[in-house]
Amino acid sequence: MGFTEAVKSGFSNYVNFSGRSPRPAFWWWQLFNLIAGVATLAVDSAIFGLGEGYTPLNWLYTLVTILPSLAVAARRLHDIDRSGWWILLALIPLVGIIILIIWWCKPSQPGPNRFGANPYGM
Repeated sequence: MGFTEAVKSGFSNYVNFSGRSPRPAFWWWQLFNLIAGVATLAVDSAIFGLGEGYTPLNWLYTLVTILPSLAVAARRLHDIDRSGWWILLALIPLVGIIILIIWWCKPSQPGPNRFGANPYGM
């Protein structure tokens, strides 16, 4: 799965928390969010100034992408046979996000699991 496919998949499965999402889909989505977030901050700072702290475009982008980001993260956890509720680990400072990153880097579980068929068809 390439960058464009991953972004399309993220938006087409806007609030789809079921099924599985392979590693490339997750990481390309994260890269898209990083690039778009920096771009919206740059536009906001060009329009409103750097020191003002007023970033309406970035807030709007964050509001639009929070649900698909959570959905992609949950489907990625499903791909390694973990419940999407494990995203709540992110609420534990530092340790939670480290555990999630390690899990998100793991390869897909071969074959079907309780969340569906392998996205690679294996």
